[in-house]
Amino acid sequence: MRITLAQTSPKLNRSNLEDTVSIINACKNETDLIVFAELSLNGYSLQDKLYEDAWDIVELDVLKNLSLNVDIVVGAAIRDGNNFKNSALYFSKGRLLSKHDKVHLPNYGMFEEARYFKAGNIFESFSSRHGKVSMAVCEDLWHKSVHTNLINNSPDYIIVLVASPARGFSDNGLEIEDKWYEVIKTVASECKAKLIFVNRVGFEDGLGFWGGSCIVNEDAEILHKLPRYEKAVKTFEI
Repeated sequence: MRITLAQTSPKLNRSNLEDTVSIINACKNETDLIVFAELSLNGYSLQDKLYEDAWDIVELDVLKNLSLNVDIVVGAAIRDGNNFKNSALYFSKGRLLSKHDKVHLPNYGMFEEARYFKAGNIFESFSSRHGKVSMAVCEDLWHKSVHTNLINNSPDYIIVLVASPARGFSDNGLEIEDKWYEVIKTVASECKAKLIFVNRVGFEDGLGFWGGSCIVNEDAEILHKLPRYEKAVKTFEI
């Protein structure tokens, strides 16, 4: 199976869809699955701009059409009636195969997601042409109850979309990077699943995102990894 990690730097506007389509078109003949980061179609620090820039699912039909050739996972702010969801969307074979709404919305320090988004309430797995898949969005994976849910779902692949700002700088590296890799290795090992972790890069409103997207195997080994702080789109065979 060929997996493309799309470590991009989304802007705080709707042009991200055009950029995403361009990346998919460039990769679609040489990959089976392409994965983007959390809120890759919107940018992270939306705040009140969410009311203008959130997507209705029908506006993303271009991704449905592209998924006839390649499976696509994107992160987006989705309008749901009078509410908004921070969602991971899995497109395959010309349709939206699955949608995971972020359950654990951080609302502390630099994070204000619970002020703007409505939380999801379920973790599930679904069958794709590549095997059984579960999805999570960023903070979701920091809760042990979610680990239990994922173990019970017994997926072959866990896809984690992330927008993690860089923090905890030291002479030994980046503290948040070390913590994230500890978490994803633990989950991959617990679930005996391959884990696809995609974090964004770039700057927004004083936040700098560190990247470091990677693929982890069932033995908690990082098979492939993208660099810190750099935009990168790269395909790996696993």
